[in-house]
Amino acid sequence: MKNLKNCFMDYLSKINDNGITESTFHGFENEPYPLPNTYNGVNKNSFLVFKHSKYSTVPTRNIAYFYIKYASTIIVTFDKQEYSVNYSLDQVQELLSGQQFYRLNRQYLINFGAVKDVEHYFARKLLVNLAIPIKEKLLVSKEKARSFLDWLENR
Repeated sequence: MKNLKNCFMDYLSKINDNGITESTFHGFENEPYPLPNTYNGVNKNSFLVFKHSKYSTVPTRNIAYFYIKYASTIIVTFDKQEYSVNYSLDQVQELLSGQQFYRLNRQYLINFGAVKDVEHYFARKLLVNLAIPIKEKLLVSKEKARSFLDWLENR
């Protein structure tokens, strides 16, 4: 992986032919380039939501999970309130900490605090039970099962 200085130099060499040299960035040699974790580490603290003709914020710590409903991303809080947000689930995943939230499947992104327990399921899949009961079975594929269990254990 390139360090920050090399990435910046590559970028500048593509857009600028005015003689910028390596010496221009003297002193940046030892700048660490942040290594990404599972997510990009933005760690968004709250989401702006609109419900009943009012805007309000929902703190991330109050969110039990995100899910997809009719092509919209929905927030479900620990007190069972639901809010729609103007982000795709992929975008939400990028905004949140990989320590706190895990992408179970294409439809669900869950908070560690919402996990009640995990059971073995058919064909080496895992069944995740949340503290907030839901109608669907939340299944983790056998391919992601090890990663999910590691996430639970190594937070």
